[in-house]
Amino acid sequence: MKPDHGPWGALLQDWLVLPPPEDGGAAPHFVDYAGLKASAQGRAALAAYIDSLAAIDPALLSRDEQFAFWVNLYNALTVQVVVEHYPVASIRDISISPGLFARGPWGRKLVRVAGRDLSLDDIEHGILRPDFGDPRVHYAVNCASWSCPDLATEPYEAATLDTMLDTAARRYINSPRGVDIRGGRLTVSSIFNWYRKDFGGTEAGVLAELRKYAGPELADALAGATRVSSYDYDWTLNDAARLETMK
Repeated sequence: MKPDHGPWGALLQDWLVLPPPEDGGAAPHFVDYAGLKASAQGRAALAAYIDSLAAIDPALLSRDEQFAFWVNLYNALTVQVVVEHYPVASIRDISISPGLFARGPWGRKLVRVAGRDLSLDDIEHGILRPDFGDPRVHYAVNCASWSCPDLATEPYEAATLDTMLDTAARRYINSPRGVDIRGGRLTVSSIFNWYRKDFGGTEAGVLAELRKYAGPELADALAGATRVSSYDYDWTLNDAARLETMK
């Protein structure tokens, strides 16, 4: 059985809120968590979509179908867990992971797929990163935070996977949430520090990754860069309610 990601696309259409175009990527794609929480129909549709994926054995899918399957499941679970605990200022405030000092929801088993109980950490770090070896996964999975790469406006699909991953990489790296250069100082997202191993394991590898997806303006700014000055990350929730404060 092939997964049907259409219901996820409908949910994104209904509950994803984009910042104004003139924002230039400074703000992320927002989610109307309050609206979704208040909508019994929306919450039921999200749960049904997750259940539909949980009923599939991804091992029977093609490699690209598997990648899309896991990314969409990860993102849908993230939205679901935030909605269940909303209102929160940050996903890290959802302290449901096992362990005395654990923060966030990433360690909690949230779904059972092909006989395995899986957490968000299991999906990202136990499946997507090691099994596929594609650093672009870091531009596809969404952690519901300001500094995270955008939650895509449509589901990932096998037929368009490479195009969507490249688009996500370019959008993030060319936004100030991914790369910010001020006064000659290069500040990049902490994603490139936390997962440096996936970007070649060195700062030179990180710089090569940035240059690979940089647009003309950023490419010029990076031309003479030899080091990253600092890494930064804003864990504030990508909550559509924040749009009111931006007006």
